Amino acid sequence: MKVTQLTVFLENRSGRLAEVADLLGTAGINIRGFSTTEAAEYGIVRLIVTEPDTARTLLHDAGFTTHFSQVICVRVPDEPGGLARVLDQVAEAGASIDYMYSISFQNICFAVRDIDRAIELLADKVTLLTDAEVRAL
Repeated sequence: MKVTQLTVFLENRSGRLAEVADLLGTAGINIRGFSTTEAAEYGIVRLIVTEPDTARTLLHDAGFTTHFSQVICVRVPDEPGGLARVLDQVAEAGASIDYMYSISFQNICFAVRDIDRAIELLADKVTLLTDAEVRAL
């Protein structure tokens, strides 16, 4: 139920994010979800891509610093209050969300401090997506 997330660290300069997207697109790697964060001198791009190992190698070879981490992806009902109910279950399970972002409409990814425990606690409460299911969206 863990999903591989590729994080890319970028210098804060024009065109660097476009370069990442261009490299992945040219290689036929589809971006399923992403999040960006910026600081004064650098940016962080979190990506869910169809081929994480290939994407990481491609970006590394192009001079980007990358990192793999694991996130949980959960299906959110497409209705008012759907996200609130999922987040209530996460809170009741005692999982603390470090960050989250939306992917492909009804699905979100979030990072937690103890991913194995969070999966165990949420398994019968929400619809957890496998790595393969997320990549097939």
